[in-house]
Amino acid sequence: MSRLSTLDGALLTSMDFLSVLPTSFIGYKSQPTLKGTQLASFGSSELKKLVYVYLVRYAEEQQDLALLSISTFQRALKDPNQLIRASALRVLSSIRVPIIVPIMMLAIKEAATDLSPYVRKTAAHAIQKLYSLDPDQKEHLIEVIEKLLKDKSTLVAGSVVMAFEEVCPDRIDLIHKNYRKLCNLLVDVEEWGQVVIIHMLTRYARTQFVSPWREDAVFDENSEKAFYDSEEERRVDQSKPYIMDPDHRLLLRNTKPLLQSRNTAVVMAVSQLYWHLAPKHELSIITKSLVRLLRSHREVQYIVLQNIATMSIQRKGMFEPFMKSFYVRSTDATHIKTLKVKTLSYLHVSFLLTYVKSQDKAFAAATIQAIGCCATNISEVTDTCLNGLVLLLSNRDETVVAESVVVIKKLLQTQPSQHSDIIKHMAKLFDNITVPMARASILWLMGEYCEHVPKIAPDVLRKMAKTFTDEEDIVKLQIVNLAAKLYLTNSKQTKLLTQYILNLGKYDQNYDIRDRTRFIRQLIVPNEKSGALSKYARRILMAPKPAPVLQSAFKDRDRFQLGTLSHTLNSQASGYLELSDWPAVAPDQSVRNVEVVEPVRLPCICLFFKDNVKNVSLHFPLVRPKKRLFLLIAKIMTVFIYVSSHFPFVRQKRIRSTCLRIMQHNYSLNYYLPPQIIQKTLNIMTKYILIHIVLSISTPFFVNCMCSLLHLCVFLACQFDAVSWPVHVSLQASSPVFVPETSHELLHRMTGKGLSAQYRFTRQPCIYGNSMVSLQLTLSNSTDQALENIHISEKSSTGQNIHRFNAIERLEPQASVTVSMGVDFNDSTQAANFQLCTKEDEFSVSIQPAVGELLLPITMSEADFTKEQGKLVGMNESSATITMMPENVSSQSVNRKVVSVANLGVIPSGQENIYRFAGKTVSSGSLVLVSVALKDPDAVITINTEKTVMGSMLLRQVKTAVQGM
Repeated sequence: MSRLSTLDGALLTSMDFLSVLPTSFIGYKSQPTLKGTQLASFGSSELKKLVYVYLVRYAEEQQDLALLSISTFQRALKDPNQLIRASALRVLSSIRVPIIVPIMMLAIKEAATDLSPYVRKTAAHAIQKLYSLDPDQKEHLIEVIEKLLKDKSTLVAGSVVMAFEEVCPDRIDLIHKNYRKLCNLLVDVEEWGQVVIIHMLTRYARTQFVSPWREDAVFDENSEKAFYDSEEERRVDQSKPYIMDPDHRLLLRNTKPLLQSRNTAVVMAVSQLYWHLAPKHELSIITKSLVRLLRSHREVQYIVLQNIATMSIQRKGMFEPFMKSFYVRSTDATHIKTLKVKTLSYLHVSFLLTYVKSQDKAFAAATIQAIGCCATNISEVTDTCLNGLVLLLSNRDETVVAESVVVIKKLLQTQPSQHSDIIKHMAKLFDNITVPMARASILWLMGEYCEHVPKIAPDVLRKMAKTFTDEEDIVKLQIVNLAAKLYLTNSKQTKLLTQYILNLGKYDQNYDIRDRTRFIRQLIVPNEKSGALSKYARRILMAPKPAPVLQSAFKDRDRFQLGTLSHTLNSQASGYLELSDWPAVAPDQSVRNVEVVEPVRLPCICLFFKDNVKNVSLHFPLVRPKKRLFLLIAKIMTVFIYVSSHFPFVRQKRIRSTCLRIMQHNYSLNYYLPPQIIQKTLNIMTKYILIHIVLSISTPFFVNCMCSLLHLCVFLACQFDAVSWPVHVSLQASSPVFVPETSHELLHRMTGKGLSAQYRFTRQPCIYGNSMVSLQLTLSNSTDQALENIHISEKSSTGQNIHRFNAIERLEPQASVTVSMGVDFNDSTQAANFQLCTKEDEFSVSIQPAVGELLLPITMSEADFTKEQGKLVGMNESSATITMMPENVSSQSVNRKVVSVANLGVIPSGQENIYRFAGKTVSSGSLVLVSVALKDPDAVITINTEKTVMGSMLLRQVKTAVQGM
């Protein structure tokens, strides 16, 4: 309880903090939801996780605001905390905006190679979200799925198989190499992952193995050959006996323990796998597990009973030993009772009649129908069922009587000559039955078998003629049919009565009865207008009818895979994947063979203490070790000595002594390191060497730690890409290449009561602050009176930091004055709103910056440009291709158009038809690189920057400017 209270307190604290967060963090006063996006960039890990949960909830509802947090998530994808990396990817994939599809794709690819299996699991979940957002990314996602399928972590297996089922369920070839691994990992995968994998492997097995449902099957999984045939035997029978594939047996063997799972979905998944894949004599092992599930909740019972009912139809004796488990209980819901009696109809019937006495009318009706099914399916009990149903005709409950009549009618059609007494008994009970369907069934029986009741039928018809107009439509139809049949068999007694009934029906309001009456009249009462059809009236009306087949509602459900939604609904649901038929010939089983790479054992790797030992297996080719190892140690010593010369407080003697000890300690190591591993190890080791040298520790303990650290660095270099410690170029601002003279209206003279204002961007570093954009304002007085105390109000509408110009005490009529000011737009194109005031009035104005004015130009060499551009790829890169006329393309025009829309510096280029520009954002100093590559007749514009939103906006502006040449 205390733990829950603590969590609630933490959540409330974080939400309260969101509500009071200053708007200066984001520059949007009217949208407090965005505060979470800024909060995600700082704070503790626990607070970040809470904020990410908050953003996942609201990202789809406020997509435009969530887009502004993309750069924050990109940084969080490289956070040391695996939970933060996974949360960032989860939030990023929850923003359902097509514009960030490339960013999501690159984030998923990076997360798929993450060291943390939890992050890789999150990447697998993100695959499904990206595929639903943009199905065109299918091929790229398949590459990621193929990589994740090779993952050996049980945490990842279920998620990646789910992604496989969603994106490319037909790509069975991706499963071949991973089939045995998935079978072996199945027991250790989480429960819902087990369900997904089992269903996938069921479909896979139906395409790769031949059917085990053969009489000549041999199930000794270790036998290589069942028997040898003689030439004579081969001539008689060319077919070979079935021998189960070892991989087929592997799947059955590894899923069998899961029948003991606590999760009902897992048990159901294994049961359907055995039902569709296992030999028939092995199906008995799933019965006990399925019966165990009947003790669960009613929702579980409903699904399990549906599947048991389907199984019982095909294998009637499968659940007979557990018949007591299907007895109906008083506490069962109606739908559970109904399913139980339907299952029992295939097992036993002796006690089904007792359920008819139930007060639940729907259940009683279902029981009677089950008795009818039992009588049809089990010929030995047909008479018993029929006699029991006849006894129900005396029941006081009309519902029971009506349902019994309907079922008896269907049963009597199978052997009508042997049950004439039952027909007579039902005819005598006709007056006491009021349910229309039951009355219609009795009339149909009397008409169909009127020769068995030659005296009773006319009497019943006379009674019905008197009440014809008051009967239900379904009863009227049967009265007309009975009259017609009696007319043909006993015309003397019923001729006038039949004509009377036909005349009544001729004017009935129901068109079906009216048309049927007119047709029968012309058929059985010939006249001068009757055609040749009347000669065949007896053959038409008295033709024998085929007996109906009473079958369970689950008879046709076996066409769907058990345990699926389609089987439950008895209709193909969206996304249902059909099971294929068994192949006639088994495909090549060698496709599932995987090369086994023998791991090379490295010596002990200790993180900090020599006694903390953990053996680690690394996979890389064997190469000559000693020269490369010595080269590695020599480079490490060089770094030691180089650093010591730059830190006077570190004694030379101590450094050399430390280097010597490390070299001596590692002299006899037998590593097998390829060149790339040596380079990566050196890169990782450099940072830690610098730390220890600065600390100037040279003790035996330090030597042991450094040796263990060397082992650790080699291990890290072999497992993942080396950690890079980037050295950024100096981003010193240079003079602008182009300064536009265009001014923008800030305040019109009519709105400002004679005071007008215009502003322009000077593209110079702001003297009021390094993060501010420099602007120049021109204020004019168009009135005939002087304006006093012109200033900017201290109350601003947004959270931007604005450096106000000094108040103008007096502006004479028809005079103008130019002042400068600075605005920190926080690298956003959101307008800066403020009040421009005079002594008497206040006017709300706003400055809307173009994205190109939020930059400062910088200079760098072409090599530095290429190097920095290589670091800003993937999700930090935006590009577009445009078509240009060759005669309008020149270096001067390209440079002029680009610098006219963006304050960038021109980088000298040694390559023809490639133009480069560089700048940095004013507020954060983030690097912005622009390149235009002319490829006749196209031009490729590329923007590289960490500010992805700014990059996409700048790309549109540069594209418009260059294309307009």
